[in-house]
Amino acid sequence: MHESLTIGQLSARSGVAPSALRYYERLGLIRAERTGGNQRRYARSELRRVAFIRISQQVGISLEEIRAALDSLPASRTPSASDWARLSSVWRERLNERIRLMTKLRDDLDSCIGCGCLSLQRCALYNPGDRLAGEGPGARLVLPAQAVEPEAGVTPS
Repeated sequence: MHESLTIGQLSARSGVAPSALRYYERLGLIRAERTGGNQRRYARSELRRVAFIRISQQVGISLEEIRAALDSLPASRTPSASDWARLSSVWRERLNERIRLMTKLRDDLDSCIGCGCLSLQRCALYNPGDRLAGEGPGARLVLPAQAVEPEAGVTPS
């Protein structure tokens, strides 16, 4: 492997603990070759994958989604800028939806700061009598509408 990194070097360069790197490897997010002494050696291109994993996690993307995205990159060579651009275009709509939801939550919370919910008629997050229960679990005023099937044995009130 040309210009390989030890796990310690990859950890120091990426800011990710060696235990996390081993975990990423077990999940198939990054790859390492082994030396004759069974030590891990990482291609320098794995730094970009680790950076992608960290950034994706910081915006709330699951490791399962990250793995699916990384699986779309070529395994036989270092991914090119166009490979990464293709991955970005696939995620663009999903990221835009996350941004929209986070902006709505931020704006709704901004209007609540300091109010102590003294005006329940105007509060964007107030749900009197749990009237939104029939629309499904979770933050129904923030999350997009989804079809919900009632749980077995539970009748909506």
